[in-house]
Amino acid sequence: MDLLLDFASSFFTQLRSPTLAFLIGGALLAALGSKLTVPDAIYQFIIFMLLMRIGLHGGMEIRDADLTALALPALMAALTGIICVLLGWATLARLPGIRFDDAIATSGLFGAVSASTLAAALVVMEQEALIYEAWAPALYPFMDIPALVLAIVLASLHAQKRRVAEGGDVGERPKVGVWKIIKDSLRGAALSALLLGIAIGLFAEPGRVYEEFYNPLFRGFLSILLMIMGMEAYSRLAELRGVAHWFAVYALLAPIAHGLIGFGLGYIAHITVGFSPGGVVILAIIAASNSDISGPPTLRAGIPSANPASFIGSSTSIGTPIAIAVCIPLFLALGEMVFGT
Repeated sequence: MDLLLDFASSFFTQLRSPTLAFLIGGALLAALGSKLTVPDAIYQFIIFMLLMRIGLHGGMEIRDADLTALALPALMAALTGIICVLLGWATLARLPGIRFDDAIATSGLFGAVSASTLAAALVVMEQEALIYEAWAPALYPFMDIPALVLAIVLASLHAQKRRVAEGGDVGERPKVGVWKIIKDSLRGAALSALLLGIAIGLFAEPGRVYEEFYNPLFRGFLSILLMIMGMEAYSRLAELRGVAHWFAVYALLAPIAHGLIGFGLGYIAHITVGFSPGGVVILAIIAASNSDISGPPTLRAGIPSANPASFIGSSTSIGTPIAIAVCIPLFLALGEMVFGT
């Protein structure tokens, strides 16, 4: 009951916060047929600015941090991404009327990480004065890459089995380039900006440009990004109507289930190596998120037979709004109940 009351209080507080208001406002604009559009170049620039700010801050803090404390949370992040994909393989992929490639691409996208959800969560946690390790946002790639790689490998293995069953030539089977998938993920816009920011923060002295440029612009750019996400979410609903309804059900439930997995594994790191309560909440929220930047192009290239309307439609139209509007307050409330923070 306490959890429900905390969640309800946190949720209604979030409804009044700019973070959720801009997301809902964007969806309303799209629903009312607004002609407002934001060029993709501006969208990409905003993503760069947000993740560069997160990376710079993390890099500057990591300089004085005990990196050995990062090892177990990073392992838990990787396990979370892998378990989320396997969960989709064991559930969504086995439902009637669902193509395996569509299901496993959707599982990969929901196992990967959303930069916009991460940025929104950090703003809310700063408002709540919830303390976490500065390197905690750097758990992003440790979860993102294993999820995408595993989804593409499973899709390739399934395609090979199908060809063998159909009497095809086993020798013609294409190899899965795991290293290529990792390189493509690291070269993606989101991870490139985040890792560059961490490197600059770690090895240079970017304190002044961080304080005078990136940090003051962070919340303003985030509000624009969330408005764009709201518009995108509504526009993708039409695509989702064209595929099986199971994808909508999965998009509603998977973020919460994945977040609980991340929270549980983060809690193990908490009692083992003292991973902070705020860090556990971040791990849960990025587990609840679904990739909106690096994931779609990676999965389109890695699983070309998958229907983008299934995995991008379910992710953008339902998964991301659920992650931001429901999972952020949910896991903040769960963290408060478990840790008393």
